Amino acid sequence: MILGAGPSGLAAACEFNKTAAAFLIIEKDPEVGGLSRTLSYGDFKTDIGPHRFFSKNKYLYELIAALLGKHWIKVARRTRFHVKGRYLLYPVELKNALLGIGLVSGLRMLAGYSYQRLKSLFIRTEPRSFEEKVVSDFGRALAELNILNYTEKIWGMPCSEISPDWATQRIKDLSLMGILKKMFFEDKQHPKTLADQFYYPDSGSGLIYESMQARLGMNTAGELKLNTCPLEITHDGKDILGVVLKDPDGERLEVSPRDVISSIPITELISLLNPAPDGKVLEACRRLRFRSHVSLFVTINKRSVFQDQWIYFPDKETPFCRVMEPRNFHPGLAPAGKTSLLIEFFCWHGDEIWSASKEHLLRLSLAHLKTAGLLAEEEISGSFVHREKYAYPVYDLGYKENLRVVKDYFRKFKHLQLIGRAGSFKYNNQDHAIEMGILAARNVIENKYVSLDDVGSEQEYFEP
Repeated sequence: MILGAGPSGLAAACEFNKTAAAFLIIEKDPEVGGLSRTLSYGDFKTDIGPHRFFSKNKYLYELIAALLGKHWIKVARRTRFHVKGRYLLYPVELKNALLGIGLVSGLRMLAGYSYQRLKSLFIRTEPRSFEEKVVSDFGRALAELNILNYTEKIWGMPCSEISPDWATQRIKDLSLMGILKKMFFEDKQHPKTLADQFYYPDSGSGLIYESMQARLGMNTAGELKLNTCPLEITHDGKDILGVVLKDPDGERLEVSPRDVISSIPITELISLLNPAPDGKVLEACRRLRFRSHVSLFVTINKRSVFQDQWIYFPDKETPFCRVMEPRNFHPGLAPAGKTSLLIEFFCWHGDEIWSASKEHLLRLSLAHLKTAGLLAEEEISGSFVHREKYAYPVYDLGYKENLRVVKDYFRKFKHLQLIGRAGSFKYNNQDHAIEMGILAARNVIENKYVSLDDVGSEQEYFEP
């Protein structure tokens, strides 16, 4: 049984689909794809935030290329961030930053970065927080340009309270010589990198998962149940004995699976267990938090707002964090002559932003979009709001120990595997989620154990 039909759950199902193995995949929503599904609003489409696909794993590209064929396209990336009234390139390029924020400020950033690089050659200290890690890697001035303030907007807490693991996982280090070469010399012979271009389905990220769903329909041994959720999981401390489900009609159904692969939020999974874990495990799980996500989608009566796929807004005075223009991923995501924007807010479940009405979010957004020179109210033709409770696992200072306690408990179950961003409480991308699902399925099919915690490193897991 696979709990959840997001990227990791569907990838596991597709792997089972290659065999004669019987499987059941359940999904509480009426459609597949999880956080990577594509939403529709009339003739407009949007993903739930920017979902570019990139991976160091050739197998995954071949897998999706086989699913999508001609609908799997390459897109030239363009992203910027808006800071202090100016638009600067992202990833940060110091030559562009020097021109954008001024020579004095730019040289101060370069001097701070150079000092920290030289200092690290003689003095090595273990950073205790994200703030210490980023400042030691980049210098205070460069870190404050967009990293520290944007991170605090995402997570809703000071960077001094965020684990340094977040920097290790998400921010690539810089080479001083590389920066200087890029500032003063243009290497026309250097090939395009993943920062320059990415692959994308021509009708939205959700096409990947809709195609996986279609492939599952070809196998009579497998079954996908939508609008179905787990109510209870009974166990004896070593094995899952039964899973009680609620179907779309509200009827209860009990299944006794041999193996369970779960991509539902780890905190939700633990609440389903009967009997419940002991108090220590429950308390550790209670301390694991997810950041929530609210997106305001607006349709617009003009062809284009900007040329970027998305723009970051790290200034704390701006209430939203990121704005995406879907048609810049592919023109087919908006009708001819029109466009749309997805305006993203990060929040805590139940807080003011989470509970805000569409009208309130529009008022908040329009004032800043107008100041940034992007949009006027009279250009908007329609709007809707989308909310996701479990968007990002929070890497606070205590998360690692709390997660260790919870995962140690789950490791007692011989035939249970945790996959995906929410299921494993690991901030990963689509490629890592798909990879986790494939590995989990192979563990079952081949009766072996490959650790899923390693997914996201730079190792190659699959042979073509």
